[in-house]
Amino acid sequence: MSAKMLWQPSDEKINNSNMKRYIQYVNQRFGRDFNQYSELYEWSVQDIPDFWASIWDFVEIVHSKGYEQVVDDPSRMPGVKWFSGAKLNFAENLLRRRDDQLAIIFQGEEGPPRYLTFAQLYAEVARVAASLKHMGIGPGDRVAAYMPNIPETIIAMLAASSLGATWSSCSPDFGIKGVLDRFGQIKPKVLFTANGYWFKGKNLDILGRIRQILEQIDSVQQVVVVPFTEENPDLSEVPRGILYRDFCSKETEEIDFAQLPFEHPQYIMYSSGTTGLPKCMVQSAGGVLINQLKELVLHTDLKPGERIFYFTTCGWMMWNWLVGALGVGATVVLYEGNPMHPDPAALWRMAQDEKVAVFGTSAGYLTALNNSGVRPGKEFDLSSLKAVLSTGSPLPEEGFEFVYREIKADLHLASISGGTDINGCFALGNPLAPVYAGELQCRGLGMKVEAFDEDGRPVYNQKGELVCTAAAPSMPIYFWDDPDGSKYHGAYFDYFPGVWRHGDFIEIRDHGGVVIYGRSDATLNPGGVRIGTAEIYRQVDLLPEIEDSLVLGQNWKNDVRVILFVKMNPGYSFNKELQDKIKKTIRENASPRHVPAKILPVPDIPYTLNMKKVELAVKKTIENQPVKNKDSLKNPEVLEYFVNIPELQQD
Repeated sequence: MSAKMLWQPSDEKINNSNMKRYIQYVNQRFGRDFNQYSELYEWSVQDIPDFWASIWDFVEIVHSKGYEQVVDDPSRMPGVKWFSGAKLNFAENLLRRRDDQLAIIFQGEEGPPRYLTFAQLYAEVARVAASLKHMGIGPGDRVAAYMPNIPETIIAMLAASSLGATWSSCSPDFGIKGVLDRFGQIKPKVLFTANGYWFKGKNLDILGRIRQILEQIDSVQQVVVVPFTEENPDLSEVPRGILYRDFCSKETEEIDFAQLPFEHPQYIMYSSGTTGLPKCMVQSAGGVLINQLKELVLHTDLKPGERIFYFTTCGWMMWNWLVGALGVGATVVLYEGNPMHPDPAALWRMAQDEKVAVFGTSAGYLTALNNSGVRPGKEFDLSSLKAVLSTGSPLPEEGFEFVYREIKADLHLASISGGTDINGCFALGNPLAPVYAGELQCRGLGMKVEAFDEDGRPVYNQKGELVCTAAAPSMPIYFWDDPDGSKYHGAYFDYFPGVWRHGDFIEIRDHGGVVIYGRSDATLNPGGVRIGTAEIYRQVDLLPEIEDSLVLGQNWKNDVRVILFVKMNPGYSFNKELQDKIKKTIRENASPRHVPAKILPVPDIPYTLNMKKVELAVKKTIENQPVKNKDSLKNPEVLEYFVNIPELQQD
């Protein structure tokens, strides 16, 4: 299959790119003669120690002690050791600039923009770090945030990281149960929160949830509240609550960055909870740092002083990825609120006014933008814009064509794909290469990505399972509360022993492009946000009207929509009142993103012989795909109920 070429970088763009500079650096350092990305990529996944050593130097990792060995055995997964002997601090690397260059630009639905220079950011981080240190916070402690996407969230993360504490965050659209499922496992000592957030012009309170959260997480010693929707929120109902301005140290002092091993726990990220409580994935400071700087500097071609924006919440890994741009010396642009408020052009007005160079978003947003009739390239001055990044779900060919037709013709459009699991990408942009409709440009440097067939053999130009056959530094160092490593091993390494299986279907084409076909497991991906079926099941199971249920994601109009099938308990009927009750329960206790687009009654739910729901088999059935291994089902005849359901062909 030949894809349509939509853009090719000029010789000037190629020669001025960080990737070109890196190729020249590698050629000189290692006596190579690389001219093409394909040559560089093959070297990066064959000579793994040399590659990552070169990245360490090229992105100038700030450290107090050098490494003794880059990697012990990259074929051992899990359990590989990276950069043994090195000592560094994650926050110190992101705060290496301390001048009057802008570090953060913040724009919300309400109010004027806010601007912080690197010098101001450092001073604010120092104040919060001093207060956390006074509390006794240090390595081994967890600091969590239930926060909107505002500067104080970044400040709190950097302050905690400067002391060696491990950071974790949820966005305020998570309900109480969603927060407890995450923070309840990791037991943070400090919780940063806001009194509320704005969404579609409405002031939404979250302080009312804090007391209920704290009743079940007794580890929290201090709740630090950032006034966001009003100047002086009432904290009388917030146990151990203190206003942010009162918590912060009045003295600005130099930060004493804790010097820690490369593998020191930096972030706790969360799986989507497909099979139960979300898995807590612990990622190392050095692994996240070196991988994200590689992606930002080389694949995104981000340069110091440029402005990068990504539409994200603090509960999505793209927030962590975006904040990493501070380590490049770039300006991070934050937006909090609905991207279509007060009108669908809101983000592009901001991109014009703040001279955004790299604009990151989701495939679902680009589809909605196209449907809205907004034509950013005609309505706004986007002369500063050089790249658009898209992730969260596969960007269809029509989305690629929309970007070049209606946003900017001379633009690097990088569709990227990776995961919360690695806080980064498996496949992403290449500033040296053309852009083809529907394709990700390349596999990431140092990421030994293959497409495997069902027998574990590499395949090309056909769909296969996305696997990684060698370790990479940003893979989790372990899962929380997984002493024997069984959860970690089961998540990635059971299907193909010793090989990371990610759970996506991909195709690797001869010229190096990658096509993402979506999830190969039961995880849902509506609007580009990865969520799990278990979080929905836990809410539906509480309802007396429902005997059983099944959740899946249906591919619909270049996105994924959540479908919930319910089997009624005897004596109850399916009606609009019940549908409203189900949606309300899920919205309040999980998040608005978990609310199904359609709720449909069925007479029974299919199960395997070992009593597991077969979501994937039902998904294949409604999409008219063959279902293998029906012999493994306890009640295979039930699948007939899901064939040609009229409601699934309607909006």
